[in-house]
Amino acid sequence: MYKNVLVPIAPDHGANTAAAMEAARLLADSGGKITALTVAEAIPGYVVQQLPEGLLEHTHDEMLASLKADLGGVKDVKAVVVTGHAGRAITDYADQQGADCIVIASHRPGLQDYFLGSTAARVVRHAACTVVVIR
Repeated sequence: MYKNVLVPIAPDHGANTAAAMEAARLLADSGGKITALTVAEAIPGYVVQQLPEGLLEHTHDEMLASLKADLGGVKDVKAVVVTGHAGRAITDYADQQGADCIVIASHRPGLQDYFLGSTAARVVRHAACTVVVIR
């Protein structure tokens, strides 16, 4: 069905990660590309200046290793870590990489989500491609 499926995964690797990956495999064409994406929240520049040299790179590498471990060493899924605001970084990455489907896990919305909005809701509103939400 889809040639390029993007699966955003929260840095804490929530409980629905396996379900999202399973849905991505079902939606991807044979030979289709699946990318697992984790977004590291951007740190303000005035804070970055106070951090020890190499800490951000080390954290990025740890997040990538954790994502790969969570994927269980599968060879057909590309693991990527980007930095930015989660909702925007996901839609920007999908646009840049030509994703035609995003499969994103979501929690049950609470009252705070009606005022602030969850990452999944932002992706659904702003993505230029099909979005499948897994609960």
